[in-house]
Amino acid sequence: MLSVRDICDAFFNLEEKYNLNYQLIQGCYAWQLIRMHLYYDITRKTQIFGAPQQKSLSLFDKIKSFTPFFKNSIIHNPFNGNYNKDILIFDHPRKVIFEGEYCDIYSNFLVDLLKQDYSFEVLESPYLNEHLTRKQKYIKYTDRVDLGSYIYKKFNKIEFTQHEKELILNVESELERTFNIELNITWMLTTHILNFQYDFKKYRQLFKKRNPKMIFVVVSYENFAIVAAAKSLDIEVIELQHGTITDYHLGYSYPEKTRLNGEIPYFPDKILTFGDYWINEDTCPISMDNIIPIGFSYFESQSKDYINISPADNQVLFISQGVIGKYLSGIAVDFAKSHNDFKIIYKLHPGEYMTWRENYPDLAEASKFDNFEVIDNSETPLYELMAESNYQVGAFSTAIYEGLMFNCITFIVDVPGVEYLDDLIERNYVFKIKDVEDLTDNIGNFKPTVYDKNFFFKSLDKKLLKSVIDNG
Repeated sequence: MLSVRDICDAFFNLEEKYNLNYQLIQGCYAWQLIRMHLYYDITRKTQIFGAPQQKSLSLFDKIKSFTPFFKNSIIHNPFNGNYNKDILIFDHPRKVIFEGEYCDIYSNFLVDLLKQDYSFEVLESPYLNEHLTRKQKYIKYTDRVDLGSYIYKKFNKIEFTQHEKELILNVESELERTFNIELNITWMLTTHILNFQYDFKKYRQLFKKRNPKMIFVVVSYENFAIVAAAKSLDIEVIELQHGTITDYHLGYSYPEKTRLNGEIPYFPDKILTFGDYWINEDTCPISMDNIIPIGFSYFESQSKDYINISPADNQVLFISQGVIGKYLSGIAVDFAKSHNDFKIIYKLHPGEYMTWRENYPDLAEASKFDNFEVIDNSETPLYELMAESNYQVGAFSTAIYEGLMFNCITFIVDVPGVEYLDDLIERNYVFKIKDVEDLTDNIGNFKPTVYDKNFFFKSLDKKLLKSVIDNG
């Protein structure tokens, strides 16, 4: 059976063979633009991962959202006005309710600090065509750029050179032979290059107008045009960690054989992490001096009310994810059927809330059991569920690490993607299981190695954060 490791190794080998990370195609480092998207395409076509369960927008939803999208492009246009800002923040599109308001949990702590003494602006992109945050003077929307990019793609095309065509064909052929699937890398490159061309031009124009000294971004591998535009103007780019970073996360992992002189185009200058644990110097293309453990303010704030709760000995929390939800829910249901003395809590991912009854019929039936509860909302705090549970079962969600902070005895299901947590397994912090029988055999016997919680999520270091800003 194919694994995430197999795909990553194939990518790394191709990058070494064809020097892909440094090949200019249509004037940009195009392999960077499609690296993650091609990875996801291959995982779907090889059925390593199932399809995400998140509900897609209907045609009606898209038409209905066009008017506010156009309106936002005018009223909240980041290009309006002639003024400078020292700092620009491109936050995470997905917002959650925190302290009674929607916000980006990964950059909210930074905004709070900057409000005191700094000149800054937040540039917010829509999530499922909506903006949920409360209107603020310091928030502008990227809808104008997104709309312009959409129109640009409709009226422009790309003619690849003969050399570019040969390179694309060679890479595509090798991947198709390796994984026995069909790919359309030409189409993928065309789409992403056109997006990049327009976005790079517009963001470079914006940065010249605002003249920032630094730019913060969440999810740099989804914002290459922003990173590239900033770097072209010698503006420092700092990424805020938003999730798990491992040797098999292609947004961050570049083994030495895939890079020249240690540098990767369109990679941020610095990364502010949740703690010391997250980045391996063997696969990181920037100096470890530029990997700065700043803390995870959201976890610190949200967990304080629950961190001292005594867990129930026989409560098992299952942490779902759309791509492995069908398999994980099957284990949860089977375990509940054979263990009436355990209380099972099945916490769905937000992307599964709308569709789980159709996609997981066994789970819908099990929700009627006396010892089984499905959580399909964000109103019940995840950290409260973790604090109340003695055990947690999941795959490779960042929530697994958060559960470890609550001393949850943790079982990782052996599904594609488990490689992300190889280090935790090797350290004996968690235990890998294959099926419900494996869980049954080990749930009362596994004794994890003691670990330092601050290793994963340290308290927010405001002094260090301020020094990063002031000395950037």
